[in-house]
Amino acid sequence: MPWGGGEVVERRVRRDRAYALRFMAYGERRYITLGRRSDGWDRRTAEEELQNVLADVRRGFWVPPTRARARGLASGEEETTREVPRFGTFASGIVASRRGQVSESTTKNEEWALTHLNPYFAEWPLEEIDAEAVDDYRLHKVRESEDRARAIERGRPRRNDHGQVLRPLSPRTINKTIDTLAWLLGIALDYRHVTENAASGRKRRLKVPPRRPVHLDAPAQIEALLDAGAELDRDPRRHCEEREVILTALILAGPRADELCHLLWRDIDLANERISVGRSKTQAGLREIPIRPVLHRTLVAHKATSRKGGPHDLVFPHVNGGRRDRNSLRAGVLVDAFARADEILIHRGHVPLPVGLSAHKLRHTFASLLVACGEDPASVMHQLGHTDPGFTLRVYTHMMVRTPEERERLKALVRGERTAPQPAARPLDGSVHEPEILRALAERGGVASRGEVLEAVGDALTDQHGPADIETLPSGPPRWQPRLGKARSRLVRRGWLEDGGRGADWRLTGAGWAKARRAGLMSTKTSAARELVQAG
Repeated sequence: MPWGGGEVVERRVRRDRAYALRFMAYGERRYITLGRRSDGWDRRTAEEELQNVLADVRRGFWVPPTRARARGLASGEEETTREVPRFGTFASGIVASRRGQVSESTTKNEEWALTHLNPYFAEWPLEEIDAEAVDDYRLHKVRESEDRARAIERGRPRRNDHGQVLRPLSPRTINKTIDTLAWLLGIALDYRHVTENAASGRKRRLKVPPRRPVHLDAPAQIEALLDAGAELDRDPRRHCEEREVILTALILAGPRADELCHLLWRDIDLANERISVGRSKTQAGLREIPIRPVLHRTLVAHKATSRKGGPHDLVFPHVNGGRRDRNSLRAGVLVDAFARADEILIHRGHVPLPVGLSAHKLRHTFASLLVACGEDPASVMHQLGHTDPGFTLRVYTHMMVRTPEERERLKALVRGERTAPQPAARPLDGSVHEPEILRALAERGGVASRGEVLEAVGDALTDQHGPADIETLPSGPPRWQPRLGKARSRLVRRGWLEDGGRGADWRLTGAGWAKARRAGLMSTKTSAARELVQAG
């Protein structure tokens, strides 16, 4: 019968010492808790017990201890020694068993928490994790965070297995790991592995400083953000061409980031003007959201230009065709849009966007718009997918300090009426000429002389050229014309124009045709003609 060696496990528990045995028996790893020093156990007696157990295993006499018997033990009957699971094995098993039953993001969050908890608690028997152990863990994470900060200050930061710099842990982050510990111990309590949940309660957590509230409910800020998305979509240097519609959806429909990334065209009923959110982290999150006029127009245009608009296709796919996640949404869409909106606001004489803006904060913006439009609290809660009225009440309280004029401007924005001042004329940079070059060539069958393109771009940008653009250079032409040659060179480097050399006609490549079509630079007639040429 298989058997193997073992060891005595000695662990500090509060001001006492606890002893346990770890050994192999009958092909399995075994762990038995013996008791504490206050119960009469010490290193010597634990070693003796280990030898006795191993001897029984060798003779085949040893019987694995059972779990504690039901609460109704006979009077005077003692509870047998039981094998208590270790935290690491128990926690990893619970998280793994939930995979497929909860959302992928929930599983990732639980696995992330275990990367903090397992290095400390993995070998602990569950019953030995008491309040003092949780407090010691919290102190350990605080000191770990301080060590990371000192390492960064010295210029030699700690790094993980992937080479990424380990940043200091915030109190909120440390508390999240303790929340996961409390959840796991709660399950252990249900399974009667422990007699109490030692990680529950506020005393086990760090005090978290209040976050600065982030409110994006000024019409000028919202309009600047939407303008920034539209401007970036027109930039040929950008691969993402749906920033404006994504921002409009976040602001005027209020989905969570994951909900927006999972939206399919079957979820959007343009005829009846409603969005069905069928994949959410809560039951309350399953809801229908009315489509406001501005969002409706934007979604109609977006579907008309989408490569895939079938019922089971993603509404906002990644540039590679796959599903976005909250990280790619922020990095690929929001960061650039926020930065450009700040520039627009400063140019218009307004303060920049609030610090800490995110996709989640745009949900707060949606709530503010609903309140400004006179929606009742129950309707606001339903459209946000909330069950707690506390958030809705805070939004109402905040909106009440807004002037009636500001609330009217927000209502007008929802109706699609622009009230914020538009940007004044400004010198154009070279990137503005690039889409006009593509448009001019597309309208002329994909090939034209430099003079023809020059004339077409000049006509298209007449209203946008400022004094600095039309200023005559010493060489004779206005300042904007030499910039056209630089814009052409950039388009050639991107593979959208052929490099025909100096004096040759300007000609679109296949990739240039595709870019012009995606950017909406081709008229319906031109697009149809292009398809006939390709078919022929």
